[in-house]
Amino acid sequence: MAAVLFLNICMILMLSCVKSCFLPRSIQVFVPQTIPAGYVISKVDVDNCDTESLHFTTSNPDFTVGSDRTIVALSTIIVTTRGRTFSVWVQDESGQKSEMEVNIVHNTIEKRVVPDEGFLKRSKRRWSPPPFNIIENDVPPFPKELDRVGSDSQAIYNVYYVIQGPGVTEHPVGVFSVEKTSGMLKVHRAVDREEFPQIVFVAKVFDINTHKETDLPLDITVEVLDVNDNKPEFKGPLQFTVLEHSKAGTEVGKVNATDRDQQNTLRTKIRYSLLTGTDLFAINPASGVITTVTGNLDREIKDKYVVTVQIKDMDGAANGLSNTGTATITLGDINDNPPTFTKKSYDVNIKENEGERLVLRIPVDDKDLNNTANWNSEFVITKGNENGHFRIERDPKTNDGLLYTTKPFDYEKTKNLKLEITARNQAKLSNTGASWVSIPVDVTVGDVDEGPEFTAPTVRFIVKENVPNGTVIGSYTALDPETKSSAGIKYYKATDPASWIDVDMNSGELKVANTIDRESQFVQDGIYNITIKAVDASSKTGTGTVIIQVEDVNDNDPELPAGEMILCEKEGQLGSVVVVAKDDDEAPFAAPFSFGLADDHDGKWAVEKLNDTAAKLEHTKELPTGIYRVPLVVKDLQGSGMRQVVTVRICQCRNGACLAKRSSKSLGALAILAMLLPLMLLLLLCILLALFCVTKPDIRKIDDVGDQGGILLKSNIEAPGEEVDSNLIMGSMTGNEQAVKGSVKGSLLNVGWAGNKSSSTIGGHIAEQNVLYQSSGAMLTDTSNDYFSGRYNGNQFGTGQFGGSQVVGNKMAFNNGHVFHDAALHRSWATNGIYIQQKLAYMGTEEDGRYADDIIHSYGFEGAGSAAGSVGCCSDQGNQEDLDFLNTLGPKFKTLAEVCTKK
Repeated sequence: MAAVLFLNICMILMLSCVKSCFLPRSIQVFVPQTIPAGYVISKVDVDNCDTESLHFTTSNPDFTVGSDRTIVALSTIIVTTRGRTFSVWVQDESGQKSEMEVNIVHNTIEKRVVPDEGFLKRSKRRWSPPPFNIIENDVPPFPKELDRVGSDSQAIYNVYYVIQGPGVTEHPVGVFSVEKTSGMLKVHRAVDREEFPQIVFVAKVFDINTHKETDLPLDITVEVLDVNDNKPEFKGPLQFTVLEHSKAGTEVGKVNATDRDQQNTLRTKIRYSLLTGTDLFAINPASGVITTVTGNLDREIKDKYVVTVQIKDMDGAANGLSNTGTATITLGDINDNPPTFTKKSYDVNIKENEGERLVLRIPVDDKDLNNTANWNSEFVITKGNENGHFRIERDPKTNDGLLYTTKPFDYEKTKNLKLEITARNQAKLSNTGASWVSIPVDVTVGDVDEGPEFTAPTVRFIVKENVPNGTVIGSYTALDPETKSSAGIKYYKATDPASWIDVDMNSGELKVANTIDRESQFVQDGIYNITIKAVDASSKTGTGTVIIQVEDVNDNDPELPAGEMILCEKEGQLGSVVVVAKDDDEAPFAAPFSFGLADDHDGKWAVEKLNDTAAKLEHTKELPTGIYRVPLVVKDLQGSGMRQVVTVRICQCRNGACLAKRSSKSLGALAILAMLLPLMLLLLLCILLALFCVTKPDIRKIDDVGDQGGILLKSNIEAPGEEVDSNLIMGSMTGNEQAVKGSVKGSLLNVGWAGNKSSSTIGGHIAEQNVLYQSSGAMLTDTSNDYFSGRYNGNQFGTGQFGGSQVVGNKMAFNNGHVFHDAALHRSWATNGIYIQQKLAYMGTEEDGRYADDIIHSYGFEGAGSAAGSVGCCSDQGNQEDLDFLNTLGPKFKTLAEVCTKK
C-alpha cells in the first residue's frame, strides 16, 4: 500500500509539473513595418519549466527560437497592416507538445493635423504614411500595391495624385506608379538593392477642377530591403606559404571574402570552412585564418598542397549562400638536410714540383631547395693541410667541391698525405638531428727527376766593402735530390747587378771580382743579392740566392754643399749662414761631425757647431757685399776629414734672394760677329741678285717693218689686227706640187711670200717679181751660212749634202751663195733656226716616203651643216666661207669674228 501511495504521489507531482509547462495560447507583438533579419520578436515565457529538456520549433521558416527562448527573424520580413501570424511549438522529453500563437502587428497610425482657416494654408505637412519599404528582387505577379499616400486637403477638395522623379520618370523609370484618385502606390517590377538601396521621388496633390496643387509636394522615400541574393566572393589570391616542419597551429595565411548584401547582417556574416586537407590544415570559421594541425610537413616529400575553402553567408546557416575556392599552400624550405658525399673516400696522385692546378672534383647531394643558402655548400679541409699545400672552393654551377694545389710538393720530403674534407651549408641546420659529414682524401706524391737543389734556398755572407779582388767570401753548393751528391754539378751566376762576385764553376766558391761599395745604388740597406744557378749532367737546373751583407768602412769624408750660400746684409748686424755636412758612411764612421776653420783663414769668419751635422758660419766684422770663400775643416766621429771651401755671397736681399745690380756691359768679339753675320749674308744676297741681272742673256730683237710677208705676225695688241690674206699663208699648187710620195721632190713648202703673186718651187727657176731665189738652190744668203751652210755642210745623212750635193737622192742641189731678197723672210728664218735645225735632223732619220706627208695639205670645206664652218684664215681655200654665225657668239667673240671675216 505504501508503494502504491508513493507512486500516486509521484504521478501527481509529475502531472503538476507538466501542466505548469503549458505555454500561453497566444501573444501579440507590435513590430515595425519591416523586420530585418536577426530582429528579436519576443521571448517565450517558460519560467516554470525545465528549459534544458524543451525543444522549440516554429511553423514559419522565416522565424526560429534560439537557445535563450528568443523568437528571431531569419530574413527580412515586411508586415502589412493586416499583420502576420505563426505558431511556436514546444516539446518536452515525454513527447508532449504545446502550441503558442504569435501575432505580429504593424499598427499604421495616420498623423492628421486640423487645417487652418484659409485656402491652401497650413502650418504642418499633412501627408501619410511615409516611409515605404519594398523587398529587392520581389517575385511576380506585378503590379503590387505598396500603400496609400494621402493629403488632408482631400477632405476639402476633390483631388488627384501625381508622382515624379527617380523610379517614376527618371532612372530607374517605371518602377512606381500611383492611382490618381485613391493615392495607392504600386510597384511594377523588381529592384536590386545592390544597385538602388533607396529610391526617393516626389508626390504632389492637385485639385481636379483647377489643376492647382492643394498641398505642398512631399518626398516619398522607398527603402529597398535586402534579401540574401549574393554569394560571398573571395578577395585576393589564395596563395600561401609556410615553412616546412612548422609547429601545429602555425598560421599559414588568411582567406579574405566579401558579400554585396547589406553589411552588418547575417546575410554578410561569412563562415569559413575547409572541405579538403583537414588532416593537415585548419581554418578559423570566423576570421578565415588557415593554420597547420601537424608539425610533420616535409618539403622534400611534398612541397605544395591544394585545399578547398568554402565561404558561406548567414553565418553558415543551411539557407546561406556559399562559394568555394582552391587555396595553394607552398612549403618553404629550411636547412633540414646536410650535404652528403656521393663516395666514401677519394685517392689523388700528384707529381712533385707541379704548380697550382685542380686535382679533384668532389660532388655532393643536398635535398634542400637549389641555389639557396640551405643548398649551397661550403667545403673545409679540416685535417692534413697544415703546410697549406691545398685550397678548396665551390663550383657555383654544380655545387661541387674543387680541390686545388697551391704550391709544389717535394717527393723527397712528402710522399703521402691524408686529408679530411668536411661539407657544410651556408645556412645552419634546423629541425634535424643530422650533422655535417666529412670524407677522407688520400694524396700520393709521385717522384720525378729533379734538378739540383742548393743546400739552402738562401745563404748569407758578411763582407766588408773595399775588400781586395779575389777575396773568397764563401761557397754555395747544391746536391742532386735523388743521389744526395754534388758530383757533376756546375755553377753559374744568374744575376749579379754590379758584377762584384765570381763563382767557381766546379766548386761553387764565391770570390770578390770588383770593388764592393756599400754606398752604391745596387746596395739596399746594406744588402746586395746575387742568384746562383746549379746545372747537373742532364742540364736540369736549380737556383739559389746569395745575400751579401756589406759592412761599412770609413771610406767617405763629410762633405759640404758645393753651391753658393746667401747671406743677406743687415745694417748694423753681423750675419750668418748654416752649413750642413753629409757623410755617406754609417755610424760610427759619420756624425757627429766636428767643424773648424782651416789654418789659412783670413780671420774674418767664425764657426760655431749647432748639432751633429750642422754649424753656423758668421763673419766677425762688417764686410762689404761680395763673394767670400771661407776654408773649413769638417771631420767625422773617427776624425777623418779634409779642408773644404764654403762660398758665401753677401748681398742685399728681398725675400731671401739677392737683388740684381744695374751694370753696363760691353759686347765681346763673338757677339759683334754674331750681329754682323746677318748683315754680311744680306749683302752677299744683294750682290748675287745684281750679278744675275747683269749677266742674263741678250734678247734678240726683231724689228717690226710692217707687213712684209713674214711668218710671225704681231699680235700683242688689244685692237683688231689687220686683215690676213690667206694667199700670204698658203699659195696654190703649181705643177711641181705633184710630189711623189717617198721622194723629197715637192715635199717642201711652196709658199707665196709678201709681194709674190705666184708660187715657186725648190729645184726650179723663179719667174716672178720679188722672187725668193735666183736659181734652184736653198733659201739662203751669205748671212744665213751661220744657220745652214756651216751646220749642214757635209754628208751628214749619208745620201747627200748641202752646198751642191744631192739631198736624199733627189737631184736638187743647194746653192749657198744665194741671197735673200726679202729682209722680213730672213728675220723669220733666223728666229726659227733652232726649230728648223731640229726638224731637219729628225727628217734625216726618216725614210724617203716620210717627207711626202711632212707638208701643208690643202683641205676643202668641211661640208654643209658644219656648225663651225671653215677654219677661216688657217684653211687653204680659194674663197671664203660664210662666217656670219660668229655674230651670234656674243661680244667676247666679236673681235675674233672681225679678224677672220672680211667686211
